[in-house]
Parts: sequence; structure tokens; C-alpha cells
Amino acid sequence: MRHFGHVSPTVRKDLFHQEPAEFTGASPAHVLAAALGATLYSPATRPALAADIRKQAGRGVVSMVLCLEDSISDSDVVGAEENLVRQFADLDDGAGGDAELPLLFIRVRTPEQIPDLARRLGRSVRHLAGFVLPKFDERRGIPFLEAVADAEAASGAARLYAMPVLETPELLHLETRVEALAGISRTVNSHRERVLALRLGVTDFCSAYGLRRTPDMTAYDVQIVAGVIADVVNVLSRADGTGFTVTGPVWEYFRSQQRLFKPQLRRSPFLEEGVEELRTALIEHDLDGLLREIELDRANGLLGKTCIHPAHVTPVHALSVVSHEEFCDAQDILRPERGGGGVMRSAYTNKMNEVKPHRAWAERTMLRAEVFGVAKEQVGFVDLLTAGLQV
Repeated sequence: MRHFGHVSPTVRKDLFHQEPAEFTGASPAHVLAAALGATLYSPATRPALAADIRKQAGRGVVSMVLCLEDSISDSDVVGAEENLVRQFADLDDGAGGDAELPLLFIRVRTPEQIPDLARRLGRSVRHLAGFVLPKFDERRGIPFLEAVADAEAASGAARLYAMPVLETPELLHLETRVEALAGISRTVNSHRERVLALRLGVTDFCSAYGLRRTPDMTAYDVQIVAGVIADVVNVLSRADGTGFTVTGPVWEYFRSQQRLFKPQLRRSPFLEEGVEELRTALIEHDLDGLLREIELDRANGLLGKTCIHPAHVTPVHALSVVSHEEFCDAQDILRPERGGGGVMRSAYTNKMNEVKPHRAWAERTMLRAEVFGVAKEQVGFVDLLTAGLQV
């Protein structure tokens, strides 16, 4: 699979200076973690889940979470598990098309569900990339991670990853946050080869204080939430080789007719008035706040995003593409002859590139360039968004 793989090769050639690379479930973990992109969540109760997965793959989704936890009621869990087994069997049969499947994860409630589901999936477990672990902390985390390892060994799956969700009150509350983060750090580091990425449960953070951000606010406008995000990145996502990929929080607003703004995009995407039309359309559909939050995610060290509506996927991916200017800066910083340090004027002659302080940023940028591609010099977000929606 590849980002923008649903876009025709001709269009990709027009858009990209360096096209997104292909990857598979067997790719190195650091590549998969960067490539998750917009991870689309879906309740495991959906009766046509296999068809939904194939459809979303055809629209550019490369990772999905099939949820047995908060998105369904307690009384639906048994039926949802049975539905998952049926839907994975459908995927395994290959009925309904040959589209490559996204990376698929199951969000469970308890550690015991993990080996049980892996066993019940049978040979179709080969389509499973791993499990999402809710309410993760040191005490709950160890049984969860051990269960993933046991499920992999018992099922014969090539690799099953874990994605812990950080969302407990102890992580939010100031008096317990330091120890909670230290415990999480100990736990994920002891299972580093198993943990693909860490996810943030911002809805649960807000719930603890009876808060809910409006469509024109980002998670970073809610100071209690912003403080937790900063501390999670501080402890768990350092660029010194010890850090993990931390993904952006969910954007929970959408409209039932989200794709209505597509005709406005078709008219003049390369012109200034096209940008203004797009902005107006996005505001009307409650997506302007999403775009600002995606930018702030990246500025604060997060990569990828939890999504609960298909309309959010393409904006996340379009804003994840590395600009030509970023790519030139990263290349210059990482040139072998610059290994001793120093400072230089950027190729775009608009900023200073200092080799040693900017090296970690450049390395992360080049990894993002590998999985999301590098836009051509005159190609911007509007062009990428337009291309991604033309399906």
C-alpha cells in the first residue's frame, strides 16, 4: 500500500517531486508508525464492515481500528466479537474486490479478549496488524502487552503490534501525572518491539472535567488537554532514539453531507481564488478547526491522527505531505559534508538552517517524506486535497 495510491499515476506524477513509497505490514516498525496517517475508527458492530474496509481502502485509508470498546454498548460486545470473526472471514475470502487492505487493528476492552479473538479469527488473523489497548497505564498495560505477545505466538501471525491509548485520569491529574508517565514509560520500554505507536484519548481527558471543545477550537485551546499532550511528548516522544510515535487526538465533528464541498474544489485549485473557495467550504463543513489542529499536532511533535469520519482522512494526509521547501532544508542539513555542524542559508533563502540543532527535525522530515511523499515546488495543500478527493 502507499499514501495517495488511490490517485492515478499520472496525477501523482504532477503532484510529487518524490512520490510516497510503498509499504506493507512487514515493513520496519518505525516506517509503519510514521505511515499510519489518518487512522479511521469504526464500531465493530457494523454489519457490512468488510465492505466498508474495502471501500475506505479504495479512498486512501491505510489504517483502521475496529472498536469493541467505547463506541459500542456493553450489551453489544458479544455480538460485535462474532461480527468481527465473520467480517474477517469475508476479507480472507477476498470477495468484493482486490483492493489492498489497510492495516487493521482491533480495540479491545480486556486482555483476555486478545488471545481469544486471535484464536477465533483462524487463518484470517493474517489480516490483523494488532490491537489497540484502552485506558493504558503501568498496572493494566503489562497484562495487555503480554496478551498481544501470547496471541501472536499462539495464532502464528507474522506480527501483532500494540497501540496503547493514554487516557486515564491519573495521567490527566497534576498530582499523579509524573508517576503515571514514568510507569507508562517503564511499561512500553520493556515491550518496545511490540509497541507501534501511542494514541491520545483526548475525549476522556475532557470528560474528566466535563469539557468539550467546539468546532472552532483545537485540542490545544483547551489548556488542561494541551498540558497533558506536552508532557506526554516530553517523556515519551523524545528525538534521542528513546521516543515513540505519538498520534494526534480525535476530531469529533463532521456533517452528514461532508463531501458537498467537492464541486467547489474542482474549479480552480491552482489559483488564489481556489484557495479562498476551499477555505470557505471547509469552514461551512466544520473542518477549518481540523486543519488548524493537524498543523498544531505536527508542531507539537505528533504524527498521524485518530479519525471517526472518512471526510477527515484526506485533509490529514494532504497536510502530512512534505513541502518542497521542507525537503530541501532537510536534505541540506543531512548532507554528509555537514556532519561537523555549522549554519547555512536555506535553499529558499528565507531562513537559517543550523546543522546540529535541526538534525533531529530533518531526520523526522525525511521519514515523513518517505511515507507521504514530497510535493513539487508549486504544489500546495489545495492541490493535494483536491487530488485525494477525486475518487
